[in-house]
Amino acid sequence: MPELSFQVEKAEPIPHAATPQLAFRLDVRAMGPTPVHSIVLRCQIRIEPARRRYGPGEQERLHDLFDEPGRWGQTLQPMLWTHAGVVVPAFTTRTAVDLPVPCTYDFNVAATKYFAALEDGEVPLRLLFSGTVFYEAPGCGLQVGQIPWDKETAFRLPVRVWKEMMDHYYPNSAWLCLRKDVFDQLYQYKRDRGLPTWEQALESLLAAAEQPRT
Repeated sequence: MPELSFQVEKAEPIPHAATPQLAFRLDVRAMGPTPVHSIVLRCQIRIEPARRRYGPGEQERLHDLFDEPGRWGQTLQPMLWTHAGVVVPAFTTRTAVDLPVPCTYDFNVAATKYFAALEDGEVPLRLLFSGTVFYEAPGCGLQVGQIPWDKETAFRLPVRVWKEMMDHYYPNSAWLCLRKDVFDQLYQYKRDRGLPTWEQALESLLAAAEQPRT
């Protein structure tokens, strides 16, 4: 089976997808003359938060994920971001393919909280590859092999790329998932007070919560 290697060249938003997605441009190489017919490629993407520094504002916003900075030596552990997959077409020694990476703006998801907490810089990522390789072996015809588990690569995703993508799909907005019973209570509150928008209902609740108690 050909010896494969993977490297991310760049990442950029996919502008017209049904949901937010990033395209990771993969450079795929195969050692030796054996032609590759195709690869059914799977990828697990992890965030490695210990591999960057954080400003005071970022530290405050990351408290929900990692606790106080004094404990970050124990809590700043790699976290799963997402899974992605793509079919790599036929090539002999080298090809490039876009790996579509689905993203969510759900703030119940740890990765979303992490991305949103960052102001600038880069997100350190680790991509771990697996999947099935279809290749041509001399004198043996079409062969099938599995990508070894040690195939991985690092990539530093610019924070601005993620923010630009979310600004494109959700301009001046954020997405929040609520339990059904909590939503029902909020809807009742909004309806009883004749508030036309969800923003006004939440602003009313926040204003009431800020009133000094007597």
